[in-house]
Amino acid sequence: MWQEILFWCVMVGVTYSYFLYPLFLKLLPKARRITTVTPASVDSDLPSLSFIITAYNEQTGIADKLENTLLANYPEQQLEIIVASDGSTDNTNSIVEKYSSKGVKLVNVAEQKGKENAQKAAIGSAKGEVIVFSDVSTRIEPTGLLIIASAFQDKSIGALSSEDRFITKHGEVAGEGAYVKYEMWLRKQESQVKSLVGLSGSFFAARKQICNNWDISVPSDFNTALSCVEQGMAAVTVPNLLGFYPNISDESKEYQRKLRTVLRGMAALAVKRQVLNPFRFGVFSFLVISHKLMRWLVPVFLLLLIPLNMALLEQSVIYEIILMGQAVFYFIALTGWLSKSLRQNTVVKIIYFFTQVNLAIFHATIMFVRGKRITRWKPSQR
Repeated sequence: MWQEILFWCVMVGVTYSYFLYPLFLKLLPKARRITTVTPASVDSDLPSLSFIITAYNEQTGIADKLENTLLANYPEQQLEIIVASDGSTDNTNSIVEKYSSKGVKLVNVAEQKGKENAQKAAIGSAKGEVIVFSDVSTRIEPTGLLIIASAFQDKSIGALSSEDRFITKHGEVAGEGAYVKYEMWLRKQESQVKSLVGLSGSFFAARKQICNNWDISVPSDFNTALSCVEQGMAAVTVPNLLGFYPNISDESKEYQRKLRTVLRGMAALAVKRQVLNPFRFGVFSFLVISHKLMRWLVPVFLLLLIPLNMALLEQSVIYEIILMGQAVFYFIALTGWLSKSLRQNTVVKIIYFFTQVNLAIFHATIMFVRGKRITRWKPSQR
């Protein structure tokens, strides 16, 4: 009897963060509606913006990024552009200095200590009421900053997250994958209930006061969301605030990117573990536990499910069906790994991606337990 109870508890653990949690989000009371935002008029009373671009050895892409940023439709006197160079050793800094006549400012951090450290240095010299953060590989639309200005008219909002769009090697907007659609939908639900658990690290904005408590040991997308809640505000997604960036050029590096992301997330939650206290953070703790902690436990639940399932085969035919389902699932994942062409099939792609993500989470968990931490930042090649 106890084995069956344990088995179904593990089954709930496997499905919770991906299926039950979204259902709970739909049922919880809504604090706000999330809709597209009409860009503010350039003639209106606009907040001053500091646009911070974090770069490490980006000599091949920094000029294009600056050109894209300079196309933004925003009053010149209300916008400052800062490049935070994280100890770059190539020609990044000299390229940025050529744009000084166009108002671009270089903040050079002599020693590479990580993305958040470079951002902190730039924040220290930023004069804007609102600070916008962006990676070199991310492109924004001309109206993007006006959308940010308009959204911040809501005083309850402390930070804004863009939505991700991928660009093909031919420069076209790629169709959204099932996982991206799911994550963007989940962000919308979290925004409506309370606040985002984490923003899109490649393009987001925050009020200057939210950036005062800048912890360089914690990924900025998570720390910003937490700072918002601590200050009685919310971090929300804006559906039409878009960040465009290319897919990673080498698919084999996607696993390493996932590994780094999860490991940094685990380290962040260890540092900011007070956020797991619902008596202090209320609903936000529930969101963090559900979105992050329970998702990181999925690989453990998946591993426990197999022996528990096998031990119950003689109890009922339903356990035989579930075990067979697991076997088929992992077989499809294996075929997706072996054949790139088969990964173009939607079902194979989803199953392969799910398995790869959970392998990366399990790998990151082992590394975290062994004391491995990632502090220095190097952007993925795209």
